[in-house]
Amino acid sequence: MNCPLCQSKTRVINSRTAGEEKAIKRRRVCVQCKKRFTTYERLELLGLQILKRDGSREPYLRHKIELGIRKALEKRPYTEQQFQKTVSSIEGDIFNLEKELVPSEQVGQIVLSYLKTFDKVAYLRFASVYRKFGSTKAFEREIQKLEKSTKQDTK
Repeated sequence: MNCPLCQSKTRVINSRTAGEEKAIKRRRVCVQCKKRFTTYERLELLGLQILKRDGSREPYLRHKIELGIRKALEKRPYTEQQFQKTVSSIEGDIFNLEKELVPSEQVGQIVLSYLKTFDKVAYLRFASVYRKFGSTKAFEREIQKLEKSTKQDTK
């Protein structure tokens, strides 16, 4: 890897796993300017394709899941660590399907299952887009289902 400051070669001075994110944290030093910096290496799901509702295919991108969840969590209290852990868990579930082609509906269901326990408001926001609520009644039914499942979970 090259130094982000002077573009010279770097060497690794320390490596360790980075928690539940299934990443490797590497501490590096530039051989030229001697600056130190940290890099994170995360498993990239190469070859994984998402089958869209219209039948088209696109490569899996973690960034798209992050954007969708961040939008749902807008103005909600959460930490970056909680967010990354949730996204990594979602990504792990997608990877564990062991399929090369995953329907976007299945990805959406996985995201919703995590948001249901992470943040109920974010769950409803994500569900309203994912399920394309056409009326306030559909939104109300989803709220009732969420409240019912929450009551059952606390019993």
